[in-house]
Amino acid sequence: MASPTRRELAAEAARLAEKGLLSLGYTEAELERLAEGTLRIARLKKETDAVLPVHVYQRPEVICGVADFVGDSYKLARDCSQVRAARIVFCGVRFMAETAKILNPEKEVLLPAPDAGCSLADALKASDVRKLKAEHPGAPVVCYINTTADVKAECDCVVTSANAATVLRRLYEQHRKIVFLPDEWMGRNLARELGKKVGRDLILWNGKCIVHENFDAASLRVLRRAYPGVKVLAHAECSPALVRLVDFVGGTGGMMRFVRGTSAPHYMLVTECGLGDFARTELPEKNFVPMCRLCPYMKMTDLARIEAALAAPKPAQRIEVRPETAQRARRALERMFELTEG
Repeated sequence: MASPTRRELAAEAARLAEKGLLSLGYTEAELERLAEGTLRIARLKKETDAVLPVHVYQRPEVICGVADFVGDSYKLARDCSQVRAARIVFCGVRFMAETAKILNPEKEVLLPAPDAGCSLADALKASDVRKLKAEHPGAPVVCYINTTADVKAECDCVVTSANAATVLRRLYEQHRKIVFLPDEWMGRNLARELGKKVGRDLILWNGKCIVHENFDAASLRVLRRAYPGVKVLAHAECSPALVRLVDFVGGTGGMMRFVRGTSAPHYMLVTECGLGDFARTELPEKNFVPMCRLCPYMKMTDLARIEAALAAPKPAQRIEVRPETAQRARRALERMFELTEG
């Protein structure tokens, strides 16, 4: 592959600056260095007929530099269901790449960082779901999208933080009891929102997100005094104690819509740091108060790994889901789309 010309590098560095990376603290020299990688990746995407879905928690240079579409888990699942490219290189974590493969069994799906996992997905096995189904016969089993393909295959419906309340409301029209897995705190937040009793109406598992379980509700009171008028937005994976103190709770897409549609002197996004970086590049006129935690799994993907996956993917980077598992998991995903959009 021919090296980029100085003119091409300068133009690409200017594009990255315009995307907002300078405002995040990247220097012009760093942008020039990053431009070499983003240009090579752009060429490889064309040569290999690849598309790059990128989650909002990814590194800023990945989002601004090489993404074909950016979003939360629901948006990326929907976008991936409509992809025409032959190859999907998913910039996120394993369960997201598995979801893309389930929705596109005929396509090659690559995960640049094959060790990028998720504490919630690790909290539950398919055998656990089967046991719960036996203990609660007739109750629909709803799993958060942060689960493995094997778990999704055992469930009746998948949800994301963006649509969980909508889906559960519709299911409660026909069922008195629902099993919700694996995020306990999201489940407790949903129970409070829907007026349901945990243990009777909503059966939960004990999974937690390693990012969102570490936010401290007490610190919010201090920060509100330091920033009068601040609007605090929290992800639905945060603790119920914290969620009771915020102005908005939901998924990352909903958080961005709230910020876009309101006016406040400051905004605090209580979630993974990537959303704050994304918000600052998308909404430079807004003021954001730092209150975030880094996800070590989300930050595993960098430009070098993306380029390597495009140029010569290793076996570990190829996502495979057994056909029978994929077929059953796809039914649960399609049920999500039906209940959300129907």
